[in-house]
Formats: sequence, C-alpha cells, structure tokens
Amino acid sequence: MHRQVHFPTIVDQPYFCFPWSVGRYADWPGHSVTREAGSLNNFSIHVVAAGHGYVEAEGKRYELRRGDAFLYFPMSAQRYYSGEDEPWDVLWVHFYGREPLMAHLLERRMHRSLVWTLRQLADWEEAHELLLDESERYKMLRPTRLSTLTYAVVAEFMAQAEPLTPNSPAGADAYERIVRLLPVMQSKACEPFLLEEWAEAAGVSTYYFCKLFRRAANMTPLEFMTRCRLQTAKQRLLEHKEAAVGAIARDAGYPSVSYFNKRFLEYEGMTPTQYRKLFERGS
Repeated sequence: MHRQVHFPTIVDQPYFCFPWSVGRYADWPGHSVTREAGSLNNFSIHVVAAGHGYVEAEGKRYELRRGDAFLYFPMSAQRYYSGEDEPWDVLWVHFYGREPLMAHLLERRMHRSLVWTLRQLADWEEAHELLLDESERYKMLRPTRLSTLTYAVVAEFMAQAEPLTPNSPAGADAYERIVRLLPVMQSKACEPFLLEEWAEAAGVSTYYFCKLFRRAANMTPLEFMTRCRLQTAKQRLLEHKEAAVGAIARDAGYPSVSYFNKRFLEYEGMTPTQYRKLFERGS
C-alpha cells in the first residue's frame, strides 16, 4: 500500500503549521531513506503501525515496532529503513510553519529524543487518517482545514509520545489494558473510587496499575477521576440551574460540599456559584 500526497511549499504562509507531504507505506521491504544534513527544511514524524524498521543516528541503530516513532527537526541528517523480513506499515507527515512552531516544539522538549513510543497509538492514527483523507480528497482546496488537521497530528504526537529507551514498552501494547478501561472509568467517575477494584479489572497490582495509567493518560488515576467529576459538575450546574450546589456535588461524587467547592476553586479559579452566575445568560 502506497498512499502519499505532496504539497508545494508556500512562502510566507499565514498558518501556524502546514503539511509538506503526508502518507502511509506498507508491504514495501525496500523502503529506505538516506538524506544528508541540510537536505530538508521541515519537520517530519514517522510512526510504525505494524511490522518493524530501523533508524540510525550517531553510530546507533534503533529498532522500531508498533507504536514506536521518530521525529526529525529541520535540516537534520536522516537514515531510516524498513525491515525486510517483516516490512513496516509506517505513517508519516512532513510539515513546516512559522517560527512559533519551532519554539512550541522546543518548549515541549521534543528535541530531547529522536525515537519515541506512543502511549495511545489509535488516537494518533485517527488524527493522521483525517489529514491523509483530507489531502487525498481536496488537495490544496481547503488550506485552513489542512493546517488545522496538521496541528492535530502534531499536538496528538506531543501528548502521546515519550522517549523510547531500552526499558520502554515495546510499542503501544503495554498500555492497551488501561486504554480500554478509560471510557468505563469516565462513565463511573461519579461513583466511589476504589483503586483496588480498577487494578483488579486491569489484572495488575495497584502499583503497576498506577504506573501504567500515568503512561497511558499522562496523569494519575485520581487526577483523571477528578477531571471527569468536575466536567460532570460543570455541565449540571448549567443544565440544572435550580438545583442546589450540594445536590450537584453529590451527583458528581462529592458528599462533602466544602471539599467540592475546594476542588472546583482549585481547578477552575472560581466557586461553583460564581461559575453558574458567569453563564446564567448563556455562553
């Protein structure tokens, strides 16, 4: 499978970021790229969806499998290639943008590693597919949409990526048991939170559950549940304007109104009553 779309470079383009090319290669054991430093003045992200391949840099060779990725900054020397026995299915995008894009990536410390692994591969794949589909269907006809979808791919990568080290999980498989639980945990967030029960549902110890959860969601289980509860509370504060704050608190899983107020103020910078008044005439 070879899917690829290339775009002309737009000088002085008005967008934060824009694609230079986007595509997906599979079943191509001969896929091999070597570029000298200074060859390409754009960023590129490659993510392995299946099979395996290799990246070489500074005398080292890294093997990448499902969920692993590499990120090149502009003007970098590049050397990467598919494994021959099990060719990779690799998704990629080259992109560029205005100077704040470089600052944004540096601020997020995306320069600290060449190779990465993604916590939730499916989320990044979905963002990439939307960009690739838009590119194939409309080419350059909807540049604002192209820019938006490109940033979604980049933002999803920054949210999901952690440096690949010898101790890192081999791709995204190590996170899947936690990822499958996230929608269930969200739906039950307003119920009493018992760490032991969720760890048992994942089939791991509480210690390993917390460790996996932080990698999968980039936060602790309690932080995740708190955010879900506050989202529920904010929605109900506006949809049930006659309901007392105490009732809203209990519905969101907070028997103590004072503790609910404390958490709400901590996250939102205002009390539940102030939040309700802020939107009493609509958004």
